[in-house]
Amino acid sequence: MMGHAGMAATAVRHLRAAGAPTAVEPLPRPALRAVREDERAPVDPAEFRRVLGHFASGVTLVTTVDEAGPTGFACQSFASLSLDPPLVAFMVARTSTTWPRIAAAGTFCVNILGADQGPLCRAFAVSGADKFAGVEWTPAPVTGTPRLTGTPAWIDCAITAVHTGGDHLIVVGRVEALGTDDTDTEPLLFHQGRFGRFSGA
Repeated sequence: MMGHAGMAATAVRHLRAAGAPTAVEPLPRPALRAVREDERAPVDPAEFRRVLGHFASGVTLVTTVDEAGPTGFACQSFASLSLDPPLVAFMVARTSTTWPRIAAAGTFCVNILGADQGPLCRAFAVSGADKFAGVEWTPAPVTGTPRLTGTPAWIDCAITAVHTGGDHLIVVGRVEALGTDDTDTEPLLFHQGRFGRFSGA
């Protein structure tokens, strides 16, 4: 796929061939280098978490299954990304022990949690535990990844891209199937380190 610089250069060549003036030349590529320690933003990690904690988000469980069985992790950094093609994205810490299994499987299911599923979320947030102990699930229709029983909505995906984002990875998935439980279940919200409920006006 041609990038922005390539498209600009092609446009300039076309204008020159047609005898038209080319007032704007494509900009040179910036020099790439590592960021030095003295150039890093002076942001305290604790203050970063405190301020960003004011942004309320929904909560999901991202799951997959491999030869060792089902696995997953609690994820609030999830968003829809594109309608055409249908894409979603989630962010995962580079230190996650679950991520390598999801990456190897190449597929995942996003299970959107309801207001009463805080305990389920906490169980999936514990590292090293058997997160699926007592948890009912069925295979998602396309990838076979765990679709958890009782969640208000689910999105069955295949990984299409992974991008770096500091100490996290940005995972993009193509939606292969999705659905809801067709009820008016309230969402589980996360705000300033606590679970909450949506309260309509």
